[in-house]
Amino acid sequence: DEEARGRVPAAVVAPGAAPAAEPQQSQKSKAKTAAKPKGQHAAEKPKTTLMLRNIPNDYTRQMLLDLLKEEGFEGKYDFVYLPVDLTSSAGLGYAFVNVADPQVVPEVWAALDGYKAWTIPTYKVCEVGWGDPHQGLMANVRRYRNSPIMHESVPDEYKPMLFTDGARTEFPKPQKKLRAPRNRGRWQ
Repeated sequence: DEEARGRVPAAVVAPGAAPAAEPQQSQKSKAKTAAKPKGQHAAEKPKTTLMLRNIPNDYTRQMLLDLLKEEGFEGKYDFVYLPVDLTSSAGLGYAFVNVADPQVVPEVWAALDGYKAWTIPTYKVCEVGWGDPHQGLMANVRRYRNSPIMHESVPDEYKPMLFTDGARTEFPKPQKKLRAPRNRGRWQ
């Protein structure tokens, strides 16, 4: 059941339409939030960070960037991160993409949910969901800027990337001394 997994069904996300603000709530959580108005609060920012699941483990960050470009989304995102197992250098099968303009989110969602035209042989089918709890560019920057993944010993291709108008920009410097990741990879 797509709604139970926190996904917005593709039928709900038609091009040009905004995805549902939140997936259906259980009866228990409805009782807790019954006093809150439906949808997002006026003060809340629209969700823009998507989690792409079922990405082939052999996919690289560059392959993901190429896919986004081929689908017509180059310059429409400002954050991309494809987590990698640092020991094996294999992808973990998911990625985070922050869409720069909330109006473009339904288009990206519709194009990538159900995607299976990978450039390598696989039966995996991409599933798109919200990248909770870190939503928006600044939340992702805060999440990763002081992370061990940003340590100088980690190869660049394993790190999250920031973009401005389609051009890669430097990640803000860490606010503390970073420790090296626990599971150092083959590059060591």
